[in-house]
Amino acid sequence: MSYLVWLTPALLAVSAVQSAAFESSYPVLSGFKWQRIYHAMTAGPITPAQVAIGHIAWVTLKLTFTGAVFVAVAAPLGGATGPGILGALAAAVLTGADVTALVTAYAAKVELAQGFTVLFRLIVIPVTLFSGTFFPVEQLPAVMRLLAWISPLWHGTELARAAALDRWALLPALGHLAFLGALLAFGVGLSARLFTRRLAQ
Repeated sequence: MSYLVWLTPALLAVSAVQSAAFESSYPVLSGFKWQRIYHAMTAGPITPAQVAIGHIAWVTLKLTFTGAVFVAVAAPLGGATGPGILGALAAAVLTGADVTALVTAYAAKVELAQGFTVLFRLIVIPVTLFSGTFFPVEQLPAVMRLLAWISPLWHGTELARAAALDRWALLPALGHLAFLGALLAFGVGLSARLFTRRLAQ
């Protein structure tokens, strides 16, 4: 296959991850500290946990729309070879939702915007480069492979490629889904708890 066809589902996943990280960092801190919209929302009947879940759901919806635009552009340019690209979109959105939940939880603890510089430079960029997006993880040294395997982006990339290229293997696919599902549940629960703690102050 061409490199473009191999790369497209991975780019779909990595764009979801990068968008999710941005949408769940500065906007969340702004909701707590600068605009304080979360305080206004919870002055009514909405709970802090509902605010956290609502933010995660909204970002996930945005990732779905932007991913659909990506697919609509990539398909005519030869980046997709069949309807499996829609499965790749679903995998990318799930991966983005994981990152949204985790970064939302992190942002609920941050007091200064400089905390996001560390997040993007030391986590988001290395994960983008070393999670199998541009070259197979097997080409990395053993230690780097271990780090890649705990990244949600690697799991999302593997699922997206399996869908787009119609190369399903049941056990690996179930493993990736289980990892991403558990991470999403953990991130949503942690976000709800930290929103409740911060808005109760």
